[in-house]
Amino acid sequence: MNKISSCSRGSCKLWPQNFFSQFTIPLIAPDEKILTLLQSCKKTSEITQIHGYMFKSGVDQLPFPLSKLLAYATQDINYAVSIFKNTQKPNLYMFNTILRAYSISDDYQKQTLVLFNYLRAQTILLDEFTFVSVLKSCSRILAVWTGLSVHSVVLRSGFLLFLNVKNTLLHFYCVWERIRDARQLFDEFAEQRDLVSWSTLMGGYLGVSQYYVVVDLFRQLCNGGHVAGKTIMLSVLSAAGELGCVSGGGCLHGHCIKIGFFFDLNVVSALVSMYGKMGCIDSGRRVFDEVDARDVVLWNCLIDGYAKRGLIEEAFSLLGSMKQEGMKPNASTLAGLLSACASSGSLAVGQCVHDYVKEQKIVLDAVLGTALVDMYAKCGLLSKASDVFGRIACKDVKCWTAMIQGYGVNGEAKNAVTLFHRMEEEDFRPNEVTFLAVLNACSHGGLVTEGMSCFRKMVQHYGLTPKIEHYGCMIDLLGRAGLLKDAHKLIKSLPIEEDATSWRALLAACRVHGNVELGELVRRKLEEVCDEHPADSLILTSTYAMAGRISDCKNMLENEGNSIKEVECSQAVKKEAGCSTIELSNREQGISELTQNIDLVYAT
Repeated sequence: MNKISSCSRGSCKLWPQNFFSQFTIPLIAPDEKILTLLQSCKKTSEITQIHGYMFKSGVDQLPFPLSKLLAYATQDINYAVSIFKNTQKPNLYMFNTILRAYSISDDYQKQTLVLFNYLRAQTILLDEFTFVSVLKSCSRILAVWTGLSVHSVVLRSGFLLFLNVKNTLLHFYCVWERIRDARQLFDEFAEQRDLVSWSTLMGGYLGVSQYYVVVDLFRQLCNGGHVAGKTIMLSVLSAAGELGCVSGGGCLHGHCIKIGFFFDLNVVSALVSMYGKMGCIDSGRRVFDEVDARDVVLWNCLIDGYAKRGLIEEAFSLLGSMKQEGMKPNASTLAGLLSACASSGSLAVGQCVHDYVKEQKIVLDAVLGTALVDMYAKCGLLSKASDVFGRIACKDVKCWTAMIQGYGVNGEAKNAVTLFHRMEEEDFRPNEVTFLAVLNACSHGGLVTEGMSCFRKMVQHYGLTPKIEHYGCMIDLLGRAGLLKDAHKLIKSLPIEEDATSWRALLAACRVHGNVELGELVRRKLEEVCDEHPADSLILTSTYAMAGRISDCKNMLENEGNSIKEVECSQAVKKEAGCSTIELSNREQGISELTQNIDLVYAT
């Protein structure tokens, strides 16, 4: 195809002679002829030729042909925007077309909201498609308050009657993990729900790890006479795997066969993954063997299942089987194997995987790079973890979090905080896991000021809601620094004041600093909020000893020694055998140790 070289109403070099030969077009082409031509275009260069003809013939002044031209031009967002900006009086269809193009573009997300505000200021009446595009953009750019405002506009204008608007709002709340609001909205349109509604809500509950609710929703869907779609089956299979219910997984397996999903590779992969999470890897292998045409995702699920069960050698041998069948592993294949190496401390296997990546020249993307960083960091090789981190071309928040966590667990708290600030400077938005990693690093490194600053930034700047784990890190940080009153004040502000772990973290800090008065108060609080545990009395006894109050320590041992023994017997307190693994000469040797004393380790 020849591209436009020049175009004006006087002269126009537009297209090869045979391009329009199949159509008979008068000077002002009918709308259906223009539409037929646009439908035949597969490249932007072809659309520009039709655009040039429309400009020369004056058809570009007619609303319908111009609207269709704009709709087909959105395959090149910049070209579509140029057409829209040069349109004198765009109609609602044109606005909606550009809004939709903005909403699915990575570079123009924020422009959706700007254009939406401009559109509201005009005299044009909006429709449901306008709100769908705007809400999708709010979900993608995480604009929660804007999305809530749009929801209020939807309510006032009456467009909540449209199912596609309701489903888009449902998706918005699920993305933001406002699952209660999502469930309330879902219950409000009980008679209008379709499979998209059910699938969206189930995906939302899956995202917040409420797996029982996902299974319950699936049961309600089936009892209502609906036939589950593929997306719904993927969600419920994932939830069943996390719950570890073998009998329920078998029922779902049979249901997939009954409704004809067993020939879908996505569903089969989900079945293999489900059995792997349940520990029934042999059942997953049988499902895998029954499939003739396998893809790389199915291989990945099986390898990941073996790796998570600690069968590292079997998982690694599957890489050879993939090669024999002409299937090339991708980054996700190796990421699952590296994750298992990090958990088990199999450094030699992890290094073999890294060597394999280099030999096969596999692209070090965010998924594979994060897995390598995590593996090296957990094995104590921070220099190699840092080297891999620097080689990742396109980092994401998980890459940064893995490296920050690696510094933290290896005692380099200052480097963890420095990397966190560098992450912000490069315009990466930290999430809850990132803040948990940096707060944990500050706690173990004694960086009180930095930890308080990060905690404050988490709430005030990023609008994230701290969870019990974040509060636990802060209490541990203040306790280690001797700021016991501040820690006590913070723990009383917890959303769940009955959290025993946080109170015991404070009790352990009282022992370290010999604060008897606060230790006694914390122990009384523990007796109120949870069952009595012998370790609490033992810690308080140690607190007396640390404070030099030997007589109180002896009296407490004499007065409460028998009661402690009774509690131990009634609760059948038993220390399970601990197990550690180390690697010697590239072989793993399990070292089991039996301990008879109660470990008094809290807030670590």
